[in-house]
Amino acid sequence: MEERNGVARVVADAAARGLAIELVERQAARSLEEAAAILGISPAEIVKSLVVKRSDGTFLFALVPGDRQISWPKLRGLLGVNKLQLPSAEAALEATGYERGTITPLGSSTAWPVVADERLRGLRVSMGAGEHGRSLFVSADALLDTVHATVADITEPLAPR
Repeated sequence: MEERNGVARVVADAAARGLAIELVERQAARSLEEAAAILGISPAEIVKSLVVKRSDGTFLFALVPGDRQISWPKLRGLLGVNKLQLPSAEAALEATGYERGTITPLGSSTAWPVVADERLRGLRVSMGAGEHGRSLFVSADALLDTVHATVADITEPLAPR
């Protein structure tokens, strides 16, 4: 029941912002590449909504293209801080009201600041929709504008596996 509430929060927040989103149901994926194939898009068009914890205990959302990862030196430099970390899954859930894999800044239990990688500009992207088995599609430009994101180069290519 809580997960359905997550989708309802996403939809209500998007509507309140005048942001057009498209919700889709999808099967579970074992990897980002598999999720992209299921959705019929490239990995770069999937946005990873990462919760980042600052040393003062506050959080922010980092929106990262699926084919990239956070560049910690770039993000720390942008924010003017020496330390950032990814919190535990439990801390991310407590900070946002969403489980990992469903996280989005839309409808978050707290409206944390958003920092987005500049490579998202101009794309139609997919991201978590507050519930497992659901994704949303949205214009990245419209999303970034409506959440007042700081847009900058904050990523680097994924490390080879």
